[in-house]
Amino acid sequence: MRNSLLFIILSLALLLQACQEPKVTALSNNATVIAFGDSLTAGVGATKGMDYPSQLANISGLNVINAGVSGETTRQGAKRLPSVLAKHSAELLILLEGGNDFLRNQSKASTKANLAAMIEQAQLQGTTVLLVAVPQKSLFLSPSPIYAELAEEYRLVLIEDALSDLLSSSSQKSDAIHLNDSGYLALAKAIFERINQ
Repeated sequence: MRNSLLFIILSLALLLQACQEPKVTALSNNATVIAFGDSLTAGVGATKGMDYPSQLANISGLNVINAGVSGETTRQGAKRLPSVLAKHSAELLILLEGGNDFLRNQSKASTKANLAAMIEQAQLQGTTVLLVAVPQKSLFLSPSPIYAELAEEYRLVLIEDALSDLLSSSSQKSDAIHLNDSGYLALAKAIFERINQ
């Protein structure tokens, strides 16, 4: 009877642990963070110094490297990432990419595979990955389901709705697909909140 009860308690504890959302591993005080992505990371639409990586650095006090390249696809990103990881010894990679794939009607399967390759490259280096979901090309700005699938597969922290919500608000945008200073600040705050959970 006692063994059965102990087994049930242990099983419940393991089940609860499995159901918990992933968290970003605590960063050191002088941690380097790589913000990797396309124009939304580069800060198209922002005034100088108001891109989300710069605003995240101001909020957090962390060393945030802006590794955004406007117009980049996930295929190009997967090729570029190894050199960025080699150049900066980062504890955290914020991955926000895929919008250009959707705009150019790339297959979801290839976009997902490229993102998976980037996640694996970072994890092989011992770098934690935080994934930001990008809206799919549709009438409603809902996040593409591939991000939730990847987050579940790789046990990643996922910021799923923040970007879609911001791009749905005209007061947060500089144009149809980019944020303004206020929008980038809101994105930086959403990321900072998940880093500090």
